Amino acid sequence: MPKPSIAVIGSHSALDVCRGAKDEGFKTLVIVEKGRDKTYAQYFKSQGELGCVDEVLYVDKFKDVISPKVQKILKSKNAIFIPHRSFEVYVNDYDAIEKDFNVPMFGNRKLLRIEERTEKFNQYNLLEKADIRYPKQFKTPDEIDRLVIVKAQEKDRRFERGFFLCYDRISYNRWSSFMLKQGKIDKRGLESAIIEEFVIGVQVNFNFFFSSINNRLELIGTDTRRQTNIEGLRNLLAEYQIEALQAGTRPSFEEAGHMAVTTLESLLEPAFEIGEKFVKAAREIIPPGIIGPFSLQSIITAGPPKKEIVVFDVSPRMPGSPGIFATPYSGYLFGKSISVGKRVAMEIKEALFKNQIKKVTT
Repeated sequence: MPKPSIAVIGSHSALDVCRGAKDEGFKTLVIVEKGRDKTYAQYFKSQGELGCVDEVLYVDKFKDVISPKVQKILKSKNAIFIPHRSFEVYVNDYDAIEKDFNVPMFGNRKLLRIEERTEKFNQYNLLEKADIRYPKQFKTPDEIDRLVIVKAQEKDRRFERGFFLCYDRISYNRWSSFMLKQGKIDKRGLESAIIEEFVIGVQVNFNFFFSSINNRLELIGTDTRRQTNIEGLRNLLAEYQIEALQAGTRPSFEEAGHMAVTTLESLLEPAFEIGEKFVKAAREIIPPGIIGPFSLQSIITAGPPKKEIVVFDVSPRMPGSPGIFATPYSGYLFGKSISVGKRVAMEIKEALFKNQIKKVTT
């Protein structure tokens, strides 16, 4: 059996995974779609000391990763697969991920589906079980009594969401009609939309890592999102914002990237507290619980009486922010800053050394 290699779909955070794996002495393999392969097959291809992608495996569509043919290739290379959001989105079948994808996967594959708010048991249920505050939800537009954000599936990309803000039934009708007319969402998406309180504060994503080998919760780093085109609108004077909206510009919260951000040390203990509660709840409900990276995407409120962390989204897998390593928290723990990709590879390496690889894979 060859030495294990690290495999990942060529999207989202694949380069973060590959660089970390290479640093820890693993071979790397990236599954790429024909026509969107140059990042991995050319620009970051391993060439001596340069690059981090040793091999690419071509598929017609990313969903083919769960086909018997591709699985056979991955198994022949003794691959350990690292899931991220694009893997979930492109496969778009959690039953297949859990039951048909028979390649060892780093992390708990049964946790991935909680990310979907449409699942019967989802992240809100887990947050409630963990007694972690999340935004108040409203069942119907008639219940709206404060500023809310409506999260509806997009018309053409069901894995993405269209957002709009409103504060009562009248403004809900106005903005939902606008979104429908623009073709961004449809009635089906609107009917299943989540309506939740828009919590005012600063967004900070707490990117944790739970080490199953050492039974230890670690804060690898913190970041925040850069979103289009809401950030461009915010940069305009109020009068021009009105002009832009009247001209048909639709505010969008779609992610364009992330940036590193630090937080007050007084907030670290509360952050670890919710991280510990989340790990405990996940272990009880979806054993073996959290393995490796997860992110609690949060809003830090001003109070009163004091600042509070409100979790509005959960990522039970690799985060999509390679800049996390630029925050100091992993350095405080390990003596040097490390990326999430490197931390994953470190855990796999330690598990192999201790003959405990089944403790970190499912």
